[in-house]
Formats: sequence, structure tokens, C-alpha cells
Amino acid sequence: MKSAKRDRARIWGLWFHLAFYVLGNLAQVIVWRVYNPDHFFWPLWSIVFWGIGLAFHFWGVYSPPKSRTDY
Repeated sequence: MKSAKRDRARIWGLWFHLAFYVLGNLAQVIVWRVYNPDHFFWPLWSIVFWGIGLAFHFWGVYSPPKSRTDY
């Protein structure tokens, strides 16, 4: 059984991950827009692959716990 403190820490970790995802990718989009808007949208790679990692983090925090059965 998980403690409430551990659950809160996992949720806070997810929120920090989400905040850094948004801020980091926003900064990359701004740099792209200022320096080379006529070229390929290279922040796309960070948005997609970091987003996959964020989705797995979300899944890990909010998925139901697996039941442990001993065989």
C-alpha cells in the first residue's frame, strides 16, 4: 500500500516535469522563431520525444497499481 506522502510526491514530480516541458519547449520555439523561422521547425523533435516521456510519466503516476500475485 502506498502512502499519501509518496503519492503527493509523485504527483508533484509530474507537475514539475510538465512545467519544465512547457517552459523548455517554449524557449526552443522562441529561439527558432527569432533566429530561423524560414527553416525547418526543429523544436518539433523535442516536443514529440519529450512529450512521449511525459506521457509515460503521466501513465506511471495515474495508472492503477498492478496486483501482485505469488505463484
